[in-house]
Amino acid sequence: MKQASLIAIIWIFISQSIFSQNEEALRVGVIGLTHTHVHWIFGSEPRGDIKIVGIVEPNKELAQQYANQYKFSMDMVFDTMEELLEDKKPEAVTAFGTIYEHLEVVRKAAPKGIHVMVEKPLAVSMEHALEMQALAKKHSIHLLTNYETTWYPTTHKAYDLAKNEGSIGGIRKIMVQDGHKGPKKIGVNKEFLSWLTDPIQNGGGAEVDFGCYGVNISTWLMDGKRPNSVTAITQQLQPENNPKVNDESVILLQYDNSVAVIQGSWNWPIGRKDMEIYGEKGVIYADNRHDLRVRISEGYDGFDEKVFKLNERKAPLDDPFALLAAVVKNKLKLKPYDLNSLENNMLVVEILDAAKKSAKLNKTVFLNK
Repeated sequence: MKQASLIAIIWIFISQSIFSQNEEALRVGVIGLTHTHVHWIFGSEPRGDIKIVGIVEPNKELAQQYANQYKFSMDMVFDTMEELLEDKKPEAVTAFGTIYEHLEVVRKAAPKGIHVMVEKPLAVSMEHALEMQALAKKHSIHLLTNYETTWYPTTHKAYDLAKNEGSIGGIRKIMVQDGHKGPKKIGVNKEFLSWLTDPIQNGGGAEVDFGCYGVNISTWLMDGKRPNSVTAITQQLQPENNPKVNDESVILLQYDNSVAVIQGSWNWPIGRKDMEIYGEKGVIYADNRHDLRVRISEGYDGFDEKVFKLNERKAPLDDPFALLAAVVKNKLKLKPYDLNSLENNMLVVEILDAAKKSAKLNKTVFLNK
């Protein structure tokens, strides 16, 4: 075979492979650019799991900033969701506006059979969450919620050790810490800051923005069991930066045989996302995304320690949008009360609502079983 012919055949094969990959990519619309987690989806698109077919953002100055950074045409940007859905007909949409706006995204997408992924938490209130759930069920769409800690290898290793391997015995206490110096101090842009520190658009302050992580993980570890009670305290320690909302929170969940202590803060001098799971025989420390330790008790205060340095999880379990594509295309089915699942995140919103009520009334809120 002549070299030219061989090159032509190879090129045809490569072209067909690329075409096949593009055909398989999930067609996604991006709704809003004011949530800076939106950088995540633009960074994820080159993997090939999704193809961004359109963006909704009425703030054209903001849209132009993203267009310049990620080299997309402003022709992709629409003023309204109705225009995008009619013109581009995406298979799924991802919400990167305010938490309050999540409901409206589902109202417009669900009747058209378009699947939805929102950034954490699912909704600002149970009223919103219940309507979103009803729409998702009525129109048979997937409604997923994305958390950064879902993609930490340590999160899943901790679960496996505690639940599947039982290495520390029965779980007695879960402690989850998430936070940083505060939105203004870390320099979030003005579009994000304007609603992140608004009690209506964000649904609250630090207890919503960061407390939701711990509630999500605790619900997963407890197999979707509702806590018997919720007790919370919140404070405003930076009134000059967060005049409308709290910036410090502690949420205590009481279960039949265990407790969860969830600290969400905009006051930590060093940003953190970590957790500890205490069992009858030992404790698991998920120190960050990749570092995990297990200590098994020896005597009064002694222990045998095993240290793990974890690699990223395998696709599509390493990326929210790869997971979204796999779920929509029926290549992957979420387990009950999975971190991304609707049933988990309905309970998250219920617990957050109870926490806000508890902090306001300065008393424990008991949940009906």
